[in-house]
Amino acid sequence: MLNFLQRIGKSLMFPIATLPAAALLVRLGMEDMLDVPFVTAAGNGILTNLSLIFAIGIAMGFAKDGSGAAALAGAVGVLVLEGGIGAINEDINMGVFSGIVSGVIAGMLYNRFHDVKFPEFLSFFGGKRFVPIITSLVMVALSFVFGYLWVYPQNVLDATANWILNAGELGVGVYGVLNRLLIPVGLHHVMNTLIWFDFGTFTTESGEVVRGEINRFLNGDPEAGHFLAGFFPVMMFGLPAACLAMYAAAKKHRKAAVGGMLLSIALTSFLTGVTEPIEFTFMFLSPLLFVVHALLTGVSMVAAFMLDVRHGFGFSAGLIDYLLNYSIAENPLMLILIGLILGVVYFVVFYFLIVKLDLKTPGREDEDEDLVEETQEVGQPNTPANDYDAKAYQYLEALGGSENIKTLDYCTTRLRLQMDDRDKVNEAALKRYGARGVMKVGKQNLQVIVGTTVEFLAESMRKRIDQGNETPPDTDPKGEEQGGSSSGSRKLSAENFVMPNEGTVMPLEDVPDEVFASRMMGPGFAIDPEKDTFTSPVNGKVVQVFPTKHAIGLETEDGMEILIHIGLDTVQLKGEGFETLVEANQTVKQGDPLIRVDLDFVKSKAPSVVTPIIFTNLENETVTLHKTGSFSQGEAGIVTVQ
Repeated sequence: MLNFLQRIGKSLMFPIATLPAAALLVRLGMEDMLDVPFVTAAGNGILTNLSLIFAIGIAMGFAKDGSGAAALAGAVGVLVLEGGIGAINEDINMGVFSGIVSGVIAGMLYNRFHDVKFPEFLSFFGGKRFVPIITSLVMVALSFVFGYLWVYPQNVLDATANWILNAGELGVGVYGVLNRLLIPVGLHHVMNTLIWFDFGTFTTESGEVVRGEINRFLNGDPEAGHFLAGFFPVMMFGLPAACLAMYAAAKKHRKAAVGGMLLSIALTSFLTGVTEPIEFTFMFLSPLLFVVHALLTGVSMVAAFMLDVRHGFGFSAGLIDYLLNYSIAENPLMLILIGLILGVVYFVVFYFLIVKLDLKTPGREDEDEDLVEETQEVGQPNTPANDYDAKAYQYLEALGGSENIKTLDYCTTRLRLQMDDRDKVNEAALKRYGARGVMKVGKQNLQVIVGTTVEFLAESMRKRIDQGNETPPDTDPKGEEQGGSSSGSRKLSAENFVMPNEGTVMPLEDVPDEVFASRMMGPGFAIDPEKDTFTSPVNGKVVQVFPTKHAIGLETEDGMEILIHIGLDTVQLKGEGFETLVEANQTVKQGDPLIRVDLDFVKSKAPSVVTPIIFTNLENETVTLHKTGSFSQGEAGIVTVQ
């Protein structure tokens, strides 16, 4: 049952994504904005047809391949259902439930009948064309049932809605706490759907009846907005303050590495109200912090209600929605006061608990910890973070192989999987490949927290499942890059390694990037380069030239692998500013040119040009950095490996 509800919650994300457009149109057309009535009417065209939109989105979400045929069946299903019910009892209004029911049934019927075959004289109606037909027949039967029986659940729902909407502080407080607590299992979307789009009704000046907290607020209901207002202080002030607490509690030498990441996700929450990147940094590391966060959300909701604040959003409770709907809100400035106080509480409580309980939030991981939870996405060592095909291979192997996966789906930030044998899953490997957390749901279901790029990873995994997940050509069956031997002791004398560029040598822990500073990629050191051409520091061969030209892999004559990663986050430049001067498998000598870089351009586009030099396949060997400071290109005596 939980898995079924989670699938509904996941499927709701696609139709919910239309809400920002609807809210923006409704607001822009109002008298206090552009005063263009047809623009408001256009936005309400979305909000008043949510059952149809939900039916389409949920049907696509339930369909095994997201087919448009399922979407059409969902649309047909809700039209038949609502038409039939209206003919039996015009007082029945299922609201968004009609869309949810129609979408679920259409999606399930698509999975069952999308490849059905008929005799030749009926073959035109076979396959996917049959799905809308069978859906309409099923919905005719359901419209008869609901037309006579839905009056009873409707009375229960109306009573529940009336209690929640009229329970004052208790109602909004309970909703706020549950809204956060249900995030780990993804069921908050289901609850939000009821509150936002179904509970409560309001009749506009034109006589149109609208349902749900968001729709009523945007259309001027003086009673709507209490169930939305309390989120603004949490998302604009509370969670950013939690980020500040995690930064303050981080180890001194790691503050630079985690500071940029925490600032980025804090700004995301403040501006847009997207909170998952912050919540996933501590949700699995410390459930206690997450429970505190849920309780403080409830406190914020209660405080906003008691101070008679009404405010709303079309997407989420960030600064953008706060300003957009400011003029139709009631007492919106009180949210700033609540937010400032709540921000102080978040900071003090989070900092105290992190330090007192020694919680391993970002920047506080043990120095010898192999697995570091990151909010930025990283791949396995030697794998670029945005190489989704290679990462898909690694994830599938860590999940026990493609044959161990019964179903694969995803929502905003996580993979949702049904496993054949969950004991085969290697959680440590998943985290090493960039997963932020792993959740076990029920007996067979698994959720892997990936991040906002989960869609691209999931699609790559689906392609690999269809193709048998063959080993990538540059990867061995264990997911390691091919190259020199991974066993045996290797040595590198001071004379066998020379500076690949002129610049300042620094220890790896001084690199302002947690992945490198924590040695997740391997031991080494870094250079702040001054010249535009990087040369080979060793005699050996080129084993890999990254497609984005920002990094190059070398192999010494005895099999030691060296990665030169020019700049930080430079993969995002997609090769712009870089010129490779060698090819894979090319033999090189010390001093041979490898890559030419437009340093001024890269400095203007990337966080840093600091260049980590990593020894990626060492086992028992020790890297010793003998010198730091400024050195010339080609100078020896910098580093040894024993």
